[in-house]
Amino acid sequence: MAAMANAKMENPRMDEKRAEEKLDLGELPLLSGYMLRRAQFAAFNDFLRFFDDLGVRPVQYAVLTVIDRNPGLKQSQISEALGIKRANLVAILDALERRGLAKREAVATDRRSYALRLTDKGAGLMKELRARSEVHEKRLAGVIGEAGRQQLLKLLSGVIEAVGPGSEGEEE
Repeated sequence: MAAMANAKMENPRMDEKRAEEKLDLGELPLLSGYMLRRAQFAAFNDFLRFFDDLGVRPVQYAVLTVIDRNPGLKQSQISEALGIKRANLVAILDALERRGLAKREAVATDRRSYALRLTDKGAGLMKELRARSEVHEKRLAGVIGEAGRQQLLKLLSGVIEAVGPGSEGEEE
């Protein structure tokens, strides 16, 4: 009995998978949007496992990456590029600033705007994040192969081009 309880505790996904196998999900597994969302959750959960000890969530990684590649961008530019509501981006940037990873600098030509830059600590963290991201991508590619991963990225880009990029919170 104890061995059975331990087995359930060790792999809770196995119980979920069995429950899903018993349910009739109707046409849901045949709907692109539904499957995209499920795949997104799966990829994000895997991301969280890879980056948990660094305390970085996917949206923070995206923001740090854009700041790293484009130092001096304004908040509004990052908000638009990543499809993040401005109010939510402010909270993300506040958290990154508190951790000493990014900083806001006043823009001389526009006192209402701030230019964003990584701190030295943020730049150091980005090196680790990039290395882990590469391993994470290779892990995901291991499931469908590198050619499959490239095809998936091409297909996803096509969806975004066809229907627009969307932004956070649109489903509400």
